[in-house]
Amino acid sequence: MTTFKKQWFGTLSKCFGIMMLTATTGLSAKESAKPAESIKPLYKNANANIEDRINDLIQRMTLKEKLGQLNQQHPSRSLNPNNKVKGKQVVDPTIGSYLHKNISLAKRNQLQKMTLDRSRLGIPVIFGEDIIHGCRTLYPIPLGQAASFNPNLVKKACQMAAAEASAMGIDWTFSPMVDVSRDPRWGRIAECYGEDPFLNSIFCRASVLGYQGNLSDPRTIAACLKHYVAYGLSEGGRDYKATDVSIRALREVYFPPFKAGVDAGVATIMSAFNDINGTPASCNRFTLTDVLRNEWKFDGFVVSDWCAIEELIKHGVATNKAEAGARAINAGVDMDMIDGCYDQLPAMLKEGKVKMATIDEAVRRILRVKFRLGLFEHPYAEQQVKPFLKPEYLELSRQLAKESIVLLKNNKSVLPLSKNIKSLAVIGPLANDAENTLGVWRGKARNADAVTLLQALKNRIGKTCQIHFAHGCNIMGGTTDGFDDAIKAAQASEAIVVCLGEWWRHTGENGSRSSIKLLGHQEKLVEELAKLGKPIILVLIHGRPIDLHTIAPKVDSILAAWQPGTQGGEAITDILLGDYNPSGKLPVTFPRVVGQIPLYYNHRNSGRPHQGKYKDLKQQGPLYPFGYGLSYTTFKYSHLTADKKELSGDEELLVTVTVKNTGKRDGHETVLWYLRDEVGTYSRPVKELKHFEKQMLKAGESRVFQFKISPKKHLSYPGDDGKPILEDGYYTLMVGDLKLRFYYKAKP
Repeated sequence: MTTFKKQWFGTLSKCFGIMMLTATTGLSAKESAKPAESIKPLYKNANANIEDRINDLIQRMTLKEKLGQLNQQHPSRSLNPNNKVKGKQVVDPTIGSYLHKNISLAKRNQLQKMTLDRSRLGIPVIFGEDIIHGCRTLYPIPLGQAASFNPNLVKKACQMAAAEASAMGIDWTFSPMVDVSRDPRWGRIAECYGEDPFLNSIFCRASVLGYQGNLSDPRTIAACLKHYVAYGLSEGGRDYKATDVSIRALREVYFPPFKAGVDAGVATIMSAFNDINGTPASCNRFTLTDVLRNEWKFDGFVVSDWCAIEELIKHGVATNKAEAGARAINAGVDMDMIDGCYDQLPAMLKEGKVKMATIDEAVRRILRVKFRLGLFEHPYAEQQVKPFLKPEYLELSRQLAKESIVLLKNNKSVLPLSKNIKSLAVIGPLANDAENTLGVWRGKARNADAVTLLQALKNRIGKTCQIHFAHGCNIMGGTTDGFDDAIKAAQASEAIVVCLGEWWRHTGENGSRSSIKLLGHQEKLVEELAKLGKPIILVLIHGRPIDLHTIAPKVDSILAAWQPGTQGGEAITDILLGDYNPSGKLPVTFPRVVGQIPLYYNHRNSGRPHQGKYKDLKQQGPLYPFGYGLSYTTFKYSHLTADKKELSGDEELLVTVTVKNTGKRDGHETVLWYLRDEVGTYSRPVKELKHFEKQMLKAGESRVFQFKISPKKHLSYPGDDGKPILEDGYYTLMVGDLKLRFYYKAKP
C-alpha cells in the first residue's frame, strides 16, 4: 500500500470512528474527537436543555436500566445488613425510586450513594413519602383546611411542610388528594377538600404551588395529585370498591380538581385503586392517556398506588403480573409502586404486547421530573440545623387550625367562655389525646409535639380557673365506669367542655364506617351530663361529618375541630376563650342520618321535588349544610347589584354585594357566590359555587365584595367530549340570602 493510500485509509477510518461515536452517544463530531476521559455527556450538562439531556440519556440506557427507572421499591431490602454479597450491600443500581418510609437523612443519603456508586450512568433515585397535612409540624387534615376557605394559608402550610420534608431527604410527596367525596362513610374523605369540585380545585392549586414553588429549590418537593380518578365515589363508602360513573359526572365533578393541578404545573399524578365502569384506574387508557396526556397535555409522570398494578389480577382484567404490567404501562402508568410487575415487561416486549417506544416514553417522563428537581446536580440532602417545629411553622399550624374550626351551634351565646370563669369541667376521651389530635397520616410528627385541649386550657387559665378533668369513657367499647368521675367534675364546675370524636385509625385509608355516629358510650356520656342542667360545649375531634342528630339538642354549643394537628389544643382554646372569633364554614354536608347519604348541596332537581322524600324523616334536609358556620358576631348582606341586566359574547358582568358586621365583635366573613343555569341542554345543579372571598370586618364595618362573572369561565359546562357548552338563557346568582337574575346571549 502506498504512503498516500495509507494516509487516506487512516483518515477515513478516523472519520468513520467519529461518526459511529456520534451516532451512539449523541455527541457532536467536535466533542467526539476529544480524548474519551475529557468528554462530558450532554445529560450531565446542567446548562443544557432538559429535553436534550433526556434524549441523550435515554439513548445510552440499556433495557434493564430503563425498566429500573419504572420501579419504586421499599428501602428495607437494600438497607438490610444481612443482605450482602461478598461483603457489599446488595443494591439495584438501576432503581428509579424508593419510598422514604421513616429512614434517617444519613440512611437516605447512604442509599443514594450506594445506588450512584454502582450505577453505570449515575441516575439518581427519587425518594417519595406521604406528607399529607404536614411533616413534623402537622396542620389540620385537608378536610379541615378546606373549612378555612383560606387557600393562601394552605399554600403556606404546604411550603412549610415541603421545607421540613426536604430537610429529611424527601423529594416527592403523595399529596394533595383531590378526590371529590360526597360520602362521609368513606374514611379518606378526611384527606380531601370536601364535596365541591370548585373548592377542591382551588385548594389543589394552592397545595401544588406550595409544595413545588420553584422545583429546583432544595426546600421544595414534587407534588402528586391523587387518586386519579373518581376514587371518592367508591360504592357504599367502602374503600377500594368499584365506581360506576357517567362521563358527565367525570367531566363536571371528578376531573376538574385534577385539571386544576395539571394547569398549576404538578409534577406527578397517582392512579387510583378503584375500577371505573369496568376498567380499573391503573389500566384506564381513557383517563390516563386520552384525557390526561392528550387533552390536558400533562408531561410529568404517573405512579401507581401501592401494589395497584398487581391488583389488576384480582380485578379480573389480567391473569398474571406480566399481563398486569403490560396493561398498566400501555394505559399510561409510568412507575410501578412496590409490586414489581414492570420487571416482567421483557417478556411482553418479546411477545409484542408492549412497544419499546412506550417504555422509552415512560422513562422520559420520570427523568423529566428528576431533572426538574435538580437531582442530577444535587442528589444528596443536606443536614440542616433545627429545621423542624420552627416558631413560624407552629404559629401557622395554630392559625390554620383556628380558621378551620366550625362553630355549628351556640345557643344563648354560651361561647366564648367568660374571662372570669372560676371552674371548668374538661371531660372526654379526646380532651387529652395527643395521638388523635394529630390525626391520620401524621407524617413524621411525634405525639410529644402535639398540644392537647386539656394542656392548652391548663396553660392559659389554670392559674385563675380550677379545671376538673375526667376521661369519662373510651372512644369506643369499654365501660361506663368513668361516668361517676365525669359527673363529679361537672358538678364542681360552672360549665362543661366535653371532647368527643373518632379514633384516627377509623379515618383515612381503609377507614370506612357503616355508621357515622359517635361510637362507644360517648353519646350516653353527654346524656348523663345534660341532666345536670349546666352549659355544655361539645368539641369534636374527627375526620368526617358526624351524625349529631340525637346529641345536638342536648348540648348548648358545638365546635367541629376536625383532627387539628400539632397546635390543635391551642387553636380550640383560642376559640373557647374568645381570643379568636370562629370563621370556619363546612366544606361538606353533615347529614341528619346515614340513610340520607349521598347528600350534597349541588345536586340536580328531580321532576317531582315535592315528592320522593323519606317517610320516616320529619326534616328532609341536612343537619348542617355545605357552607354553614356560625360566628360570635353577625353579618347582614344587602345591595346585591350588577352593572348590567344582560350580557352577551365575551362581556363580563360585575356583581357587588355589601356585607356589614352587625355585631359587637370583629370577625372574618367568607362570602360564597353561587350560580344556577336555569335551563340548559342538560339539567344543571340547583346551584354551584363559583367564587369565594374571606375578609375581616370590624364591628359595625360594612364592606363591598365583588365577583366578576366571565361567561366562558363561570357560565359554561363541559360536554361529554370535554368541550365547553355555553348557552343563551337566564342565570340566577345567589349570595347570602340574596338572589339576582340576569340573561346571557352567546352571540352579540
